[in-house]
Parts: sequence; C-alpha cells; structure tokens
Amino acid sequence: MAEQQPETESPGNFCIFIKTLTRGTFKVQVSLDDTVQDLKVKLNAQDASLVPDGGRLIYRQSVMEDHLTLRDYGITPNCILYCLQRLRGGGAAIGDLTLGLPIRQQGATTYKRLTDKVSGSAEQASTAGGEKYYFPVPSAMQQSHHSMNLVSPLQRNCWQCRKENLPEVKPEITQDFLKYRTEYRAHLPGAGVFQCSITGLSFKVKSEVTITYRYATWTRHLSKADQEMWVPAGPLFHIKVQPGVVQAVHLPHFICLAEEVDTSLCSIAHFKSGQMTLEKPTRLVAYSAVLENPSFSLLGVLWRKLRSTLNSLPVHSLVLIFQQLSAANTTLHLYLIPDDNSVKKAIEKQEIDWHSKLIPKPPPFKPLYFGCNYQVTSTKSVEIMPEAQLPFCYKSPKEQQLFVEIYISNMAEGIGLFMIDTRNDTVVWRTSLRSGDIILPDCASKSLSGAAFMKKHKTKLCSRMTQLSTILLHLRESNVINSDEEEEVQRQDTSQRRNKVLLELAEKKGLEAQEQLYQILQNKDPFLIADLEKYS
Repeated sequence: MAEQQPETESPGNFCIFIKTLTRGTFKVQVSLDDTVQDLKVKLNAQDASLVPDGGRLIYRQSVMEDHLTLRDYGITPNCILYCLQRLRGGGAAIGDLTLGLPIRQQGATTYKRLTDKVSGSAEQASTAGGEKYYFPVPSAMQQSHHSMNLVSPLQRNCWQCRKENLPEVKPEITQDFLKYRTEYRAHLPGAGVFQCSITGLSFKVKSEVTITYRYATWTRHLSKADQEMWVPAGPLFHIKVQPGVVQAVHLPHFICLAEEVDTSLCSIAHFKSGQMTLEKPTRLVAYSAVLENPSFSLLGVLWRKLRSTLNSLPVHSLVLIFQQLSAANTTLHLYLIPDDNSVKKAIEKQEIDWHSKLIPKPPPFKPLYFGCNYQVTSTKSVEIMPEAQLPFCYKSPKEQQLFVEIYISNMAEGIGLFMIDTRNDTVVWRTSLRSGDIILPDCASKSLSGAAFMKKHKTKLCSRMTQLSTILLHLRESNVINSDEEEEVQRQDTSQRRNKVLLELAEKKGLEAQEQLYQILQNKDPFLIADLEKYS
C-alpha cells in the first residue's frame, strides 16, 4: 500500500475515510464539488490496485454513481465510505468482509445469502447488478474462530431492511435551560417528504412549514401496567406544528421486519393530558412506522408483549465503545443498545462528562433479541466487569444504561472483541481494536492538557474544526457558554472566523472551559484530535 503523505486542509477541503479489507483504510482529501470519479482517481493515486476501473464505492448502502458529486451524496468531514473491488474472469479477491451493506443500484437490490458455514474455500461470492463481488475469508480467521460457529456477515438478515432515500433537512438545535432539554426546529421548504438528519423523524407535508420536536422518555409517560404490556420500539417524540400541513409522519422504529414478526402487534402511542391512546400505523416499513393524517402530541412506536414471543422479537442494535481517558492503562465501556438515537445521545453525553472518547465500530451483523443475554469475549486476556454477559433490553434515555467495563493491562498489540449469543454460542458481533483506536497510557501521560492543546493548535483548529453547532450545544449544556455567546459565535461570516471566536471565548473563560471544549472535540471529531496530537 502506498505511503500516505500528510495533507493540508483548506476551508473548502476536508478529509474522509475509505475502508477496504485487504488494503486497509485510506484517508482522502476531498471537496464537495469532486465527482465520485474524481474520488476514485484520488484513491487510485494512493494505491494503484484500487479503483477507478476495478470496483465501486459504497455510501449509505448505495453504489455511488461516477457522474454525481460528493455534495449530491451529502458527504461530510470524516465520514466513512467503502471500496468494493469487482473481479472480471478471476484473479485476486478484494472486498470487505465487514461491509454489512446491501448493494443498491438503479432502484433494485440483489442479495446473495450464503447459508453454508465458512469452510475450505477462502472466498464467498455475492452478485450485484449482474456482476460478481468477492468477499475473502482469511484462512487464519477460519481456523481460529471455527470452534465459535462464526457466521459470515453475508448472512445478515438486516440487509433486507432498506432505508427510504428521503431528502434530508438539518434542524436548528436549541436548548431550553429552564427544563434542561434539547429541541430541534426543522424548516421544510415546500411540499414533499423530508427526513431530519439527526433524529431520523420524517414528515410528508403539503406546503412550506416549520416543525419543532424533541425527545421524550417512555418511562415518564407509560404507566407500570402499560410497561407490563408494551415494549418501546423506537424513540418517543414531542412534536409541535400548525394543524393541517402534515399529511403523514414517519416515526423511527428498531424492529427488524426482515425476520418473521407479527406486525399486528405494532401500535403508535399518543399521550394527551396524561392519557395514552393507541392507533394502528397506516403502514409499517423498514425503520419507520407511517401514520397518515396525524394529530400531534407525544408520539412513538410500541410493540405489544406476548410471553411466547418476547425472546423472538428481532431488534436492530448498536454496540458503543468508549475509552476512559482518565483511567489507568486501557479501560473501555461497552454498551449494547437498540438502534435508538435518543438512547445513543444520552450515553454520549454521559461519557463526555466522564472524559471518555468514542471508538466508532460497526453494529452487530444480525438482529438481536430482547430478553436474551450476550457474552463479551476477547482474543486476549482482559478483565471484564462486573460480568461478561449483557442482558439485551430497552432502557429509557433518562436511565443509567447497562455496560461492561473492559480493562486491558497491555495494549501493545491489537485485540479482537466478540459478542456471542449465549443461547446457541453464535457470534453476532466482532471487531478489532488496534493501536490507532486507543490512546495508550504512555501517550496519554505525555499529551497536552486541554488548554495547552488549544493554544498549540489554535491556527489549525480555526481552519479544521467542524460540527460547530453540535460543539456549541454541548458547551451550552455544560454551562460553559450562554445563548448570547453562542449567538456571537454564529454571527461570524465564515467558518474559520466562527472557530476563532469560539477558541478565544474559551480561552477567556479559563482552563476548565478549554478542557471542556477539548473533551467535546475528542468525542465528536476524534480523527482531528488524533491527527493534531501527532505533532504535540
């Protein structure tokens, strides 16, 4: 693989990451006006064995078309694309065993489900658009994990759960300090169906409108009797909009419809004046329940509990891993949660308060089941506390989420982590932790304090900091800045100027404010911090 040279970003340029299996991960500098073909040429310049002519790029489960620009796909800094190599008439197989993506092209999806266990052959094939793609299975992996009944990611049933491709809108984020809650305000420009880029909530409207919404908590509104009968199947939302404009609302849910589930058990809950009423969705699709001609209050998706089916309810899920930067050696927190963005954001906020860094990893490659236990294990000796098993359940965002603490005394080499379904000893998730994922103790002890880091890298941060709205939100939630100061930052006419004003504001407020800003950046833009820390 060609050695990658350091790149200098300008305000119009930023870096993204392209993952492959056999050639590693590439960092590529791009602009929004680059076409997909331009991106392939840049990747080819780093490694001649990769595209432009030998494969395709995948983003959000779709094959990217050469003539479209990165702006058309909504590419953002530090996002991850996948490179899938195409073989013609044999030759070396290049693919990505960890993709976990359906190949979507021209409105049609072709799936190749492999039901045989991985055995003698080092390759398995899938087809998309009439062309063969090969997914190599290294022989060492086959031998070392054969005893654990390792399931190929090509068997992921969730591949059949295709998300709707809806135009996205980015909402304005506001903070109600009196009630300590975050609100989203989305302006929909005209008739059509639009999806919130943060919450996944979607609306079909017949004219221009502004909609305000926020997350609410199920446990606060569901009575104990209702909690015995119903399980939340997605976030609960409080929605406010003028009457008569919204023709349909798409409420996110995390039930995997690719499995055999009884969809008649699904209902949409309304809460008005403390009372819950239930309504059947107009239709149920992958990842959302659609309700036409809705009235608005507190709305969310529920699934009726049946004793005979509780453990057979397939759920899309997430594995979140955080490293505690202030802990001795390498200490990780591993969470197993339903794919509920309100729960994920609550965990991220808690871990920021604990001075932790998110280590992005892929989700489980098959649906998990409420009421079942999943065991965390490793390829090397680690300490897992309080116990290695995690019960999979739904807990409200306001509740303390379950996690296991993983202590690694020596992280000199990479390790593998696995999650096993204890009912049948089947691996449902796996990942590798490498030196680039972890801030090692000796490096952490030499790293700069937040204030020193901000001072040393102020110039680079001015030009390279992104996700400013999210950073400002976290600073307001931590009472580091107030609404007037946030407005002062947002008032600036360029992103570089806004970043500069924010850094100067944190500097004026002292060491604690700078440390808070540093911790937020570590969590929200770990690639930027890691890149700058190379020069510390």
